[in-house]
Amino acid sequence: MKGIVVLGSTGSIGRQTLDVIRSFPDRFTLVGLAGGSNRSLLAEQAGEFRPALVWYQTEDGGTASSTFPGCRFVSMEEMVCHPDVDMVVVATTGAAGLGPTLAALSAGKSVALANKEVIVMAGELIAQRGSGWDNILPVDSEPSAIWQCLQGEDHSVSRLIITASGGPFRTLPRSKLGSVTPEEALRHPTWQMGKKITIDSATLMNKAFEVIEVRWLFNMPWEKIDVVVHPQSIVHSLVEFEDGSIKAQLSYPDMRLPIQYALLHPTRLPNGHRRGLDLAEVTALTFEPLDIERHPCFTIALDAARAGGTYPAALNAADQVAVELFLQKRIGFLGIPSLVEKVVNSHSSGSATSLDDIQDADAWARRRALELAGV
Repeated sequence: MKGIVVLGSTGSIGRQTLDVIRSFPDRFTLVGLAGGSNRSLLAEQAGEFRPALVWYQTEDGGTASSTFPGCRFVSMEEMVCHPDVDMVVVATTGAAGLGPTLAALSAGKSVALANKEVIVMAGELIAQRGSGWDNILPVDSEPSAIWQCLQGEDHSVSRLIITASGGPFRTLPRSKLGSVTPEEALRHPTWQMGKKITIDSATLMNKAFEVIEVRWLFNMPWEKIDVVVHPQSIVHSLVEFEDGSIKAQLSYPDMRLPIQYALLHPTRLPNGHRRGLDLAEVTALTFEPLDIERHPCFTIALDAARAGGTYPAALNAADQVAVELFLQKRIGFLGIPSLVEKVVNSHSSGSATSLDDIQDADAWARRRALELAGV
């Protein structure tokens, strides 16, 4: 039995992780669950899985005994270091996952990482932890696809190719992007995800974050990572080897597949969620070049990542604030890249070699974003 902690269990990825765990009751035991503000759903999950440890967002610092009988309320950092924990699934969004991820790695735990922002913010810091990358198992569909394609290979890779659906506005005239509503941006054409990642997919900030994630996870130079638009979201990524051969990972869009692969690696087992790919049903797989002029967030993000230091942390924080303001209808869709760029350009980068460095840059960028937005 593998002892599992799920951080962000009430979110989209967290709920799908619990679907996978339900499919293999003889393989996993839930040691801890951490949720956000959706305490009622967290209570349902705790009632079903009976974890020993639980955490949720609270301002009063109270215990969880009355809401979660039999569970001990602990911080996420304490939870991931518990001796009964073998693997931590980081399914939170934004900066909330950084501290627990670093704590889990320092404690020698395996981390199934769905929160790409952790690597965006602190890729350099995690790399300095030495064996940190050996313990990180990608859950994102695109990095997971690359990971799967690399199995059994000697890593003589010449290029990594990440696919992007193009989002809900792939064919929308540029002149109409300024009037896009949050409701329209949340209608992703192929994936069902949380609000933050869905908006990031519409701006292509999410795709830039994946490039950054892949750069650190697989130690790949920026110039050897390409992105192509693939509207069907069937081919999740490709790996080109030095002999010219290309391998790809294909499946219907379903996050439970990469979640299961990370949790059970290197074993593949059937489950009740499996839907076999019928290529005759798909009929066509198409690919298009990425129009970066249409998606300014993509360039802004990669420029910040290449600059290094605390720029990526400021970028991530600014994007999180901008997306939230857009969802609240306080700025427009094109206001997202505008606000993020202003924050990054006004940032004075510093050292990114400690958790404090990252958190300070994150806090500064949040304040600056709200100030620039007039909130």
